[in-house]
Parts: sequence; C-alpha cells; structure tokens
Amino acid sequence: MTVKTIAITALLGSACAAQAGGIDRSGQSIQALFESGRYAEFSLGSVSPDTSGTAVAGLGGFGSGDMTSSFLQLGAAYKADINDRLSYAIIYDQPFGADVDYPTGTGYFAAGSMADLDAHAITGLMRYKFENNFSVHGGIRVQSIEATAAVPFIPSGPYNVSGERDIGIGYVAGVAYERPDIALRVALTYNSSIKHDVQTNETSALGANSSITQIETPQSVNLDFQTGVAQDTLLFGGIRWVEWSEFDITPADYQVVSGGASLVSYDNDVFSYSLGVGRRLSETWSVSASVGYEKSNGGFASNLGPTDGSKSLALAAVYTKDNMKVTTGIRYINIGDAQTSIDGGATAASNFKDNHAVAIGIKVGYTF
Repeated sequence: MTVKTIAITALLGSACAAQAGGIDRSGQSIQALFESGRYAEFSLGSVSPDTSGTAVAGLGGFGSGDMTSSFLQLGAAYKADINDRLSYAIIYDQPFGADVDYPTGTGYFAAGSMADLDAHAITGLMRYKFENNFSVHGGIRVQSIEATAAVPFIPSGPYNVSGERDIGIGYVAGVAYERPDIALRVALTYNSSIKHDVQTNETSALGANSSITQIETPQSVNLDFQTGVAQDTLLFGGIRWVEWSEFDITPADYQVVSGGASLVSYDNDVFSYSLGVGRRLSETWSVSASVGYEKSNGGFASNLGPTDGSKSLALAAVYTKDNMKVTTGIRYINIGDAQTSIDGGATAASNFKDNHAVAIGIKVGYTF
C-alpha cells in the first residue's frame, strides 16, 4: 500500500460525522467524487449527545435534563468514469437536522419543548480533469426538509407548529488541484443556499392557522486538503464556512405571539476546522486521528439549540481487502458552553455547561 492509497482510505469524516455549527450534520462532503475507477460506498453513524442546562435563579434554578436525542446519520455515494477526463458521482446525505426534546416534570421553564428537523439531499456531480493537474466539478443538489416544534413557555400560551415536507434545488461548484506522486489534493467547493416554501400549520393563542414559511438553508464553502508527508503517512484536514447568520425560521403566527422573535435563528456565521494524520500499518490496516474545532461566538443561543462552538477528537481504523475497504471510527465532541434567553436577549435564562457528544460510525466502500 502506497501513500496514495492511504490518501483514499484514511479520511473518516463521513463515517461518523457530527457537526455542531447551527444544525449542520453531514458537512456536505463530496470526497467520493475523487475515488478511483467505479466506486460505491455506504456509511452509517450513530450520534449520542448529552446536553443539559440550568435555569437562572429568577426562573427557579431547575435543571433541564438531557434535551437532545440520539440520532442516526446515513450516507451513500456512487462514482464512475465516463472517460479519462470526465467522471460523475451521485451522493446521498442528510445535510441538516435537529432532535430536541426537553423532558417534562423537571420544573425547568422550557420543559416539554421539542423540535425536529429532517433533511435529505441527493447531489449529482460531474468532474472534468485538465492536463495541468487541475480539475473542475459541479452539479445539482435536490433537497427536502420537514420540521415540527412545540414551545409551551411563550407568555401568550403553548405554541405548536408543523411544516410539511418541501423540495428545493441548489447547485455545487468547485475546483481541485492534485499531485498523485505525493498524494496531494486541494479541493475548494461551494454549496449554494436552497430555498424552501414550507406549508406551515400553527396552533397558538391565535387559534389554528396555515401559511407558507420561507426557509433558506445556508450557503457554504468547503476547503479540503491532503498530502503525503512521509512514506505511508498522510496529512489531511479542512475548513468549512457556513453562512448561518442568514438562516431564519419565523412562522407567521409565531412572530406575533412571541413579540417579533424568530423560532430559530443564528447571529454568526460558523467556521469549522479539522486536521488529522493517517498512517499505513500493514497491507490491510491503516489508522488515522484528527482534531476538530469551532470557535465560540458568545451572545445568547436559541433554547432549541443551546450550543456555542466545539472541540473534537476522532480516531479511525481502515481495513482493506481486495476491492473493499471498511472504515470504522469514533469521535468525541466537547460541546461549547452557551447561555439562552427568553426576553429577546435582554437577560440570561439558562446556562448550558460541560456538555458532550459521542459519534461512532462505519463506512463500507467497494471499487469495481
């Protein structure tokens, strides 16, 4: 096994992805597009967050209990060459999601609140290689979203909302540079925002009403790199920027009963960083380790997403046999401390500290 082969097998992100910024989950990876020959993969991850906070004394000082549910993360991809220069890939992922469920009976002011957001995307990509080691790639992404939420602590009374599944279309565009002799690849990829017009059903002090809520999942940029640094040793990493400051979910009645607040919104964009090293141990085994970082931005977080930044450590092992490779990985995420508010950001309502998540995953790839 050469360092070039390690460059193909050591990247573990899609095997156990867990993103903290906003409701980011998959990282929208397109790594399958760079595999050699005809290739197919399937990945399954299980993420178990443990997120709890304590209300300020003025709201009783009660603990929230664990308000995040475990979830599964699925992914799949197929890639093939059309000729020596042109190839294509079809990638399925779950780019965004939320599973929030505050337990009842705790005395916490947000007890009984819940939020669920489910997103699926299929991306069709094509890649063209030039003679100077550069290539360009791009394509279309079809995405569906569906969401529900319940907020019982609004002063005007309990609020419930459900949004029916809606499909939107966006695009992907990028460029890459490769040096196969040293396993070098640098890829820059832009993911467009995707607009959704969601049929929304609300129940609140205003009664039961239906309307259209416009939701736009954010644009993002991924910069991924890898390079051989010694025989059988690979350095890899990436930077991801997501424009979360433009993301907002504000159903019509919620804006009225909440006094103009958004159901979900974020004040800042998010940069995510990762850096790792992969090492070949034998003809069949290689291992990798990587660290991840997201800066804490401060300010108040949403009660439906009380996190701010993160640090993570991931370990992976890759078994290669003939045309098959199996990647298994585990990632520990230290979730950043956050404060929430219920009065539009005037004062703190709760403090979330010392929270974490554990993600485990497996990815099976086959070249044929």
